[in-house]
Amino acid sequence: MTAPARLLRRAEFLAVAASGRKWVMPGVILQWAPAPDPSQIRYGLTASRKVGGAVQRNRARRRLRALTLALLPNSGLNGCDLVLIARPATVTRTFADLRADLLTALAKAGATT
Repeated sequence: MTAPARLLRRAEFLAVAASGRKWVMPGVILQWAPAPDPSQIRYGLTASRKVGGAVQRNRARRRLRALTLALLPNSGLNGCDLVLIARPATVTRTFADLRADLLTALAKAGATT
C-alpha cells in the first residue's frame, strides 16, 4: 500500500475535530472522521505550545510522523481522516510506549468506523 496522504488545510483539521470521534492516550490524542475518498487514508499532525518549545514540538511531530508512516499503511483504516495531537508526554515517552498508545487508539478507531 502507498504512503498515506496528509491533511494540510485548517478546514480539513476542523472537519475531523467536528466529527467528535477521538481517543485519548497518555502519549497521543487521535481524532478520526470518514474521508471523502473511501480508498485513501489521510493524516495530520499537530502540537500546541502546551507540548513545549519549538524543539519539543518538532520532536513530537517527528516521532508521531515516524509512527504514522510505519503503522497506517497496514491499519486497515481506508476511508479515514486522522489527526494526531501531540501531548506533553509525546516527547518523553519511550518509542515502544508511544507505539502502543497509537496502536490502541487505531484499534479503537477501526472498531468504530
